[in-house]
Amino acid sequence: MRDLDALMIAAHESRDLVALIDLYTRAADTVNDIDAACFYLTHAYVFALEAGAAQAPDLHTRLVVHGREE
Repeated sequence: MRDLDALMIAAHESRDLVALIDLYTRAADTVNDIDAACFYLTHAYVFALEAGAAQAPDLHTRLVVHGREE
């Protein structure tokens, strides 16, 4: 997870929304805690909305499944 954290920091610094969507989604897929996963999914979803990315609907669906979004 350390490597992922370093990549997230770099993506934040460069405002690379495409990388941020991917990195936060990967983080959500690697943690074993649903609250942590949803934390990362929420960030990925917000970045996807900002970027107008195609992943936004899928991320939204994942949040809905876990009761984090309507």
